[in-house]
Amino acid sequence: MASKANLVNLDAMISREDFSAQSDNDLSFESIQNIAMRDIGMLSGLLRKPDFQRETNHWTPEQVVSLLKSFVTGDLIPSVILWKSSFVFVIDGGHRLSVLRAWKENDYGDGTISQKFFGNSISGEQRKIAQKTRELVDSTVGKWSEIERKMQDSNNDHDESRRLTNIYVRALQVQWVKGDSDKAETSFFNINKKGTPLDEVEETLLRHRKKPISIAARAIIRAGKGHRYWSSFPEDKTKKIEELSSNINSSLFDPDVKSQIKTLDLPLGGSRGVRLALDILIDLMSISVSQSENYQKELLNQIEDSDGSETVVVLEKTAKLLNWITGNDKGSLGLHPAVYFYSASGRHVNPMFLGTTLFIAKKLKFNDKNFFKKFTSIRFNLEKTLINNKSMLASLVNRAGHKKRTEYYSNLFESMIDFLLEVKKKDKSMSDFSLTESEILQLAHFEGNILSGTSISNATKISEEAKNAVFIDTALASAITCPICQGYLDPSKSVSYDHIKRVADGGKGSAKNTQLTHPYCNMSVKN
Repeated sequence: MASKANLVNLDAMISREDFSAQSDNDLSFESIQNIAMRDIGMLSGLLRKPDFQRETNHWTPEQVVSLLKSFVTGDLIPSVILWKSSFVFVIDGGHRLSVLRAWKENDYGDGTISQKFFGNSISGEQRKIAQKTRELVDSTVGKWSEIERKMQDSNNDHDESRRLTNIYVRALQVQWVKGDSDKAETSFFNINKKGTPLDEVEETLLRHRKKPISIAARAIIRAGKGHRYWSSFPEDKTKKIEELSSNINSSLFDPDVKSQIKTLDLPLGGSRGVRLALDILIDLMSISVSQSENYQKELLNQIEDSDGSETVVVLEKTAKLLNWITGNDKGSLGLHPAVYFYSASGRHVNPMFLGTTLFIAKKLKFNDKNFFKKFTSIRFNLEKTLINNKSMLASLVNRAGHKKRTEYYSNLFESMIDFLLEVKKKDKSMSDFSLTESEILQLAHFEGNILSGTSISNATKISEEAKNAVFIDTALASAITCPICQGYLDPSKSVSYDHIKRVADGGKGSAKNTQLTHPYCNMSVKN
């Protein structure tokens, strides 16, 4: 399977429409039997993707080139399947048609059409893949604009003229779905059991697309930009959805993560690539709403949102939970991503992020706010434990079943905290104490041998993982820490400026009397 971080985003090439609301009862069919490149521009204003169609971001640059090669050489390409209502809806073949338009417009996710669609909010990752695709297409197939120019050149030799004519007349065959919108939707899901099937996250989102968590996930993924799945809601709700979505997107995915880490300023949620991020977002919002280990059932149990109010509630609860983890709110713990959510080699570990979030959500559900003062008292020891045992913790998480990893890590995280609190009762100073590997394995109820650590390579070239591991270790050794709890600070996302000597005791607002702390430590521990 292709890496989810190496996929071309062509979602702007064909607009979306909610066809279930259409009143056009004309079930006659267009006489169009094929679509050629000369038709792409004319049809672009008529073609639509139905709202249940998945995002057009599942092909690698190599797959884009492969389709175009097949197109220009006359190889077999499957038919596209359309359904006619007020617009012509693409039931199957969205990627094929989008690739042809991208070729024509020279827009592989970063051009004029995409910029407008995404509200000039395109990630560096998306731009990088778009440019890679463009270079690959130009070097193997050629620019469409160059082919058009050659078509107008009367000096082409016979072979070149024949090749250009074949490209000009080449077309994708069209099949039509007969029936109403329900029939078209059924056809879509049946078709996608074959070919490139929907993954579990996609199918969940599409089948429950009108439920609050699904709407919110799609809003956050594009920071309130792109196709507005929430556009039918009242204006006050749509504005709120877009505002909250943009803020949550920034909290989770800023800055863009790079393969080689050169800063400890890492995004809490990992990559903002659509398919990776949607998986995290569904679970994160389910946790925010349920605040329990039964969070995986939350989306399925929701009812459809008719006016946007429930979608706003989901976003507000998610933002509130995130404010405990990051940001400058007075209750923010300011958890450092490099310590809590990333492996030793700089890979974002979803179950660690979601498991920690689930743990905090459960404490908030039972209004156990006094717990966070206890947490702060052993925070230094916990973070030392996490840093010293990153590889082993990642191995333990990977051994859990895929659907149980978040819950597993949440329970292990809580067990480590409880263990440290018990030790603190006996030794209040705890100085440099941290859990040993054997103690963690015991808390994890693990029996047998576990292999952890970094594999030794015979290659002479230093790998990206090795570079990341060395950078993280070195950077953390000199990173800023909170003088109140001694835990790591992530000042780019979460910091509070504290009077060393209180104002009530005569302290001034000078630099000498100011220190950087976690917001929670400043507001709730010191005061």
